[in-house]
Amino acid sequence: MEWKAACLRLFNVYGPGQALSNPYTGVLAIFSSRLSNGQRPMIFEDGEQRRDFVYVGDVARAFCDALVHPDANGEVFNIGSGVDRSVTQVARSIARALQRNDIQPEIVGKARVGDIRHCFCDGAKAQEKLGFTAENDFDQGLAELAEWVAGQTADDRVDQARAELEAKGLVA
Repeated sequence: MEWKAACLRLFNVYGPGQALSNPYTGVLAIFSSRLSNGQRPMIFEDGEQRRDFVYVGDVARAFCDALVHPDANGEVFNIGSGVDRSVTQVARSIARALQRNDIQPEIVGKARVGDIRHCFCDGAKAQEKLGFTAENDFDQGLAELAEWVAGQTADDRVDQARAELEAKGLVA
C-alpha cells in the first residue's frame, strides 16, 4: 500500500468555532473573549508585530485542494492570506466587529520568550502547485466571527495565563 501525504503549514487561522475560553488559542479568539467580557485585549511587545490571518473557510478549502491535487503528494505548503497586519490593528478591527470600540487594547510592552517579531505567509508554492489563494475578505471574516461570538459564553482566562507565564519566567 502506498501512502500519500502533504503538509499544510497554517498561519493564524480565525473564524467561527474557535475555543474562546482557551488563553493559548488563536489571538483573535483571545481578543474576542476579552472584549466579550468587557476586558481590554492584551498585546505583548509594542503591538507592531505583524501576523498573517487566514479565514477558516479558506483553510478548509486548502485541505480539500491538497487531498485531491496530484502535485500535493510529499509537499509542504504555507496556507495564509499573504497579507500581514499589526496585532494592534487586528485588536482594533475585532473590537469594531464586536461593536466594542469603547475598549482599547492594552500594550503590555513585554515580550514572551520564543515569540517571533513578524510572521506572515509566502503562499506562492500553494498557489503554483494547488491553485490555492485565500479568498475571504478579512473584515467579512471578522463579521462572521463576531456574529458567532455573540451567541457564545467565554471564560476569560488571560490574566491567569499571563500570571503563569510570568511565574515561569517566560515574559520579559
